[in-house]
Amino acid sequence: MNRTARAFWLAAPGDGEIREVALPDPAEDEVLVRGLYSGISRGTETLVFRGGVPRSQYEAMRAPFQEGDFPGPVKYGYLSVGVVEQGPARLLGRTVFCLHPHQTAYVVPASAVTPVPDAVPAERAVLAGTVETAVNALWDAAPLVGDRIAVVGGGMVGCSVAALLARFPGVRVQLVDTDPARAKTAEALGAGFAAPEDALGGCDLVVHASATDQGLARGLELLAPEGTLLELSWYGDRKVSLPLGEAFHSRRLTLRASQVGTVSPARASRSYAERLALALDLLADPALDALITGECAFDELPDVLPRLASGELPALCHRVRYP
Repeated sequence: MNRTARAFWLAAPGDGEIREVALPDPAEDEVLVRGLYSGISRGTETLVFRGGVPRSQYEAMRAPFQEGDFPGPVKYGYLSVGVVEQGPARLLGRTVFCLHPHQTAYVVPASAVTPVPDAVPAERAVLAGTVETAVNALWDAAPLVGDRIAVVGGGMVGCSVAALLARFPGVRVQLVDTDPARAKTAEALGAGFAAPEDALGGCDLVVHASATDQGLARGLELLAPEGTLLELSWYGDRKVSLPLGEAFHSRRLTLRASQVGTVSPARASRSYAERLALALDLLADPALDALITGECAFDELPDVLPRLASGELPALCHRVRYP
């Protein structure tokens, strides 16, 4: 059967377009998924859109079903929710999440899709990849009951981390951002909020997700002696200035990286599939709807992504709906 779909491609840095693609017939162990929604991971995807992936990271940054190569032409993305229209009986008709680029329909191995729990609306399930990043970060950070924690950077990842930390008993969690509008988001997630100059210090843990030198420096300042800063920002090809003088050594601070590409060594017994399933279960909380701050139709993507990349269109997670 001749079957086609439409996909969003980055033709060249700063220039997106929609292309028609041919779909193969699903094999016995594959599924045909019709797209319902996808999400734009604003930090990573706008960096890709600008052509900011360093050559040294081309392989590390590949998405599971990416086509083409950086800086372009490339088909990139990894927050897709759809319904299985053809495939094994256990998945037929199920709403599923897949790490697939923006595309109206696609054929992938059945093992590449994760059923969305009944308690999670398809519209919210686009957050699964970001909440999975937050889960991995907290496995790395290992916060304790009663910890004093700051999350510096109120973007999509930072807000997801704050939302999960707000569920920890006895934890003081404060979202720190330069945008006062993030105060309402923090309130919806159950976290405190402060501008950088007003943030509470003496933190046992700081999670940094602002992708700015200033945010990183402020995060180190907020730590108590022996405290840990977990770095979640990804800077692409930008150089970062890090203040490791002054009292960094005398206060015996720890700076640690976390990245979702590897399951945290603290949970080495867990698989990628288990981590993603956990993230989807956590999305049953309607408070996480606060992370979705915009929506457009699939056909509007070539016009919307440049506006997201430039900051003209502010967003945490921008949702894409399919016809």
